[in-house]
Amino acid sequence: QVQLAESGGGLVQAGGSLRLSCAASGSTFYENGMGWFRQAPGKDREFVTTINAGGGTPYYSDSVRGRFIISRDNAKNTGYLEMNDLKPEDTAVYYCAARRGGASAILSTFYDYWGTGTQVTVSS
Repeated sequence: QVQLAESGGGLVQAGGSLRLSCAASGSTFYENGMGWFRQAPGKDREFVTTINAGGGTPYYSDSVRGRFIISRDNAKNTGYLEMNDLKPEDTAVYYCAARRGGASAILSTFYDYWGTGTQVTVSS
């Protein structure tokens, strides 16, 4: 069992940066692929980025590629999402997720564990 807790969200002006953290509790985080998703008001939850258990093969949605960077530190049981050049359309609740398989995954249905989310608001 893995429990996830996001932090680092907040209010930022367009063009600014934020770094989200995802702290995992449980003994298997280093075996879990992980991802970040987001949900804006009135919209479905959407994929943002994913990385495998070893920290390799990151993959990004078209909307964030080149601006966001996913990483993880398994020794600290923590995943990260560095967000740069933020835009108002990035405003959403951001969720981290982990899956029992070690591979990365794009579909939310492949994930077994979810955090409760952290709000990111980008003002224009």
